[in-house]
Amino acid sequence: MHYPMSGSQTNPLHVDFCGLSLTSPIVLLSGCVGFGEEYTRVEGFSNSDVGAVVLKGTTLEPRLGHRPRRMCETPLGMLNAIGLQNPGVDKVIDEILPGLDFSETRFIANICGSTIDDYAAITRRFDDSPIDAIEINISCPNISEGGVHFGNVPEMSARVVAACRAQTNKPIITKLSPNQTDIRENARLCIEAGSDAFAVINTVMAMAIDIEQRTPVLGNVRGGLSGPAIKPIALLMTLQVHEVSKPHNIPIIGQGGITTPDDAIEFMIAGAATVGVGTALFYEPLVCPEINAGIAAYLERHDMASIAELVGSMAQ
Repeated sequence: MHYPMSGSQTNPLHVDFCGLSLTSPIVLLSGCVGFGEEYTRVEGFSNSDVGAVVLKGTTLEPRLGHRPRRMCETPLGMLNAIGLQNPGVDKVIDEILPGLDFSETRFIANICGSTIDDYAAITRRFDDSPIDAIEINISCPNISEGGVHFGNVPEMSARVVAACRAQTNKPIITKLSPNQTDIRENARLCIEAGSDAFAVINTVMAMAIDIEQRTPVLGNVRGGLSGPAIKPIALLMTLQVHEVSKPHNIPIIGQGGITTPDDAIEFMIAGAATVGVGTALFYEPLVCPEINAGIAAYLERHDMASIAELVGSMAQ
């Protein structure tokens, strides 16, 4: 299902997200489509079917990532421990971004750092680029604080957001971790620090064991669990963040196990303005047109003119 790139009047799936005009509420998630070109090789796939693409996580310097094995399938999900393998921010900006077609969809950078200064420096580099928005992956260890993940401590999360905010006027999306005590407090402090939007949620820490070898399946021992297995967790946390973000008109990318139109609609009812699709692409790369069509049919069936009428509409 293709809609024109402009004009919400003819497109029921149009979303205004942080001032960006999206032709679909679907956002392809970081790490699942490389740097925006991988899925364009799949016959029948088009970036025009999605509202935005989040590029692979980018660090200040190139990274090789974790040792194999890096991925494995689990019941109703997938574990990954890639380790942020990427060529570094300079190569992404100088060599990868020029090859992307910004007329097809919006492209969002995903940034990762080991220190607050890292995050600030990467944001400053992307600020002087054609990228449409910047997603902050705060689920990274803070090497100056003993390896505690920035995203698991609200005050640390807010410091990262504030440092990035000082470097750019582009929309900042904070990707919240589920591996924390109170995601609402984290969201509240990130809003105060200048976050324009949230991505809810990142993967859940988990592991798998090879019982014959009695060793961890993943080379890094633990990894991030994604897919339908985490959907109920992501749905609840989307609702919780929406309670905090709604008074400030801060939109949410709801993500975690979305594989069908019904999944996407659930997240919207809980408060998500857009929905992230990731793991589903690994076994059904053409799922996005199906989700678009299902959302459009739901809106028509319920006499809704736009997705905005659906967002946060859960009856109390």
